[in-house]
Amino acid sequence: MAFSTHSFANSLKTKLILYMSFFSLIVGCVLMMSAYKISLEETNEILDQQMKNLAERVVRHGLEPTRNDFEPTQRYAEQDLFVDVWSYKDRTKNQQHSDILVHSVPKAGFYRHKNADDVWYTYVLPQKDYQIQVSQQQSVRQDLALELAGSMLIPYLVLMPFVIWGLSWMISRILQPLDDFKAELAQRNSKDLQPILARDYPVEIIPTIEEMNHLFERISLSQQEQRQFIADAAHELRTPITALSLQMQVLLQEFPEHADLQRLNLGLVRIQHLVTQLLNLAKQDASIEDLERLQDFDVSTTAVNCVEQLIHLAMQKNLDLGMEQSEALKLHSQESAVHSIIYNLIDNAIKYTPNNGVINVSVYPKDDHAMIVVEDSGPGIDPQLHEHILKRFYRVHHHQEVGSGLGLSIVDKAVQRIHGQLSFGTSESLGGLKVSIELPLSPKA
Repeated sequence: MAFSTHSFANSLKTKLILYMSFFSLIVGCVLMMSAYKISLEETNEILDQQMKNLAERVVRHGLEPTRNDFEPTQRYAEQDLFVDVWSYKDRTKNQQHSDILVHSVPKAGFYRHKNADDVWYTYVLPQKDYQIQVSQQQSVRQDLALELAGSMLIPYLVLMPFVIWGLSWMISRILQPLDDFKAELAQRNSKDLQPILARDYPVEIIPTIEEMNHLFERISLSQQEQRQFIADAAHELRTPITALSLQMQVLLQEFPEHADLQRLNLGLVRIQHLVTQLLNLAKQDASIEDLERLQDFDVSTTAVNCVEQLIHLAMQKNLDLGMEQSEALKLHSQESAVHSIIYNLIDNAIKYTPNNGVINVSVYPKDDHAMIVVEDSGPGIDPQLHEHILKRFYRVHHHQEVGSGLGLSIVDKAVQRIHGQLSFGTSESLGGLKVSIELPLSPKA
């Protein structure tokens, strides 16, 4: 959940939507203030003209003292104008009656003053004996301008959710290439280091794709150099080790009871086995382009060949190495990979099964798969260690003098390469380790 929250907070899409929504609100506020200012200016212009016209009509219809009927507790609208006509002779009396009145002025015009109730906006038209003034509350004009601005903003607020939804849709469409790019990377396996084609992506992420292609190229080169080093080292070691083994066999014929020579010979056998395993591992790590083509072959025949190649090692420990097979079982796969799987499983069973033990190899069909099972009467492996035994150079029984810890790693690599499944268990009949390989009879698309 923490990862999901962190991903959501760092999502470009989420940030763009939030920023665009915030920006839209800011724009709405700016529009509101601008509309209010414009409405107030227009309102002032119209109402000023009305006040001026009203004062002039009062003059044309005859001057008579007039008092406004303003009530502080009442709420007034923009059409409510307060008219006062007062004589200069009664100035003091009239000003005591109403604090809306403006002191006598020399010329006509608009004046602003403040009393206890509000700020007033007044047009004053002085005459010979009278002063005419038309007054209006400034708050009335502000309320009118605010109402006009609000009526302009309401459609904007109503449309805002649809605008945000539209922005979200457009942002999703714009960022779709990023999702496509992620999906393309997710579909690749660990060995697929082919360059990503940049022609279908926007120019903004092409530099990233080019850098990733350069990274793939460097990783591929590094892996190739590593595999080549293992293969070259194994090849270079094989020749002198073979020569040493031949010389050791000559010495053992002359001094068969020499204990030091026996131990030295056992060490040479282990080194020779390690070199062979390194060569097999280098082949399993080969890139996809180096793999052989698929072919049809009989799994049972391949298993029999492996048994025949290893029967002499089983006889040295007096092991009962047998095979159970049904009718011919055709498999469309890589024969060398299947051979490597069966060979290494039998080889491991021979190493870790005590003298006079039993090893059984079974090949049979199961649904649309071919099952290869190798069981032995050895000590078996703790189920908690099943995940560890596939690691390179990991050995459970360290007391064994021959063994490199690479056999099951080679098997695992080969099984993955041909899209099979590898599982471990305990043999019900023999009591030792049971290794099951499930291979598809036809290759995956």
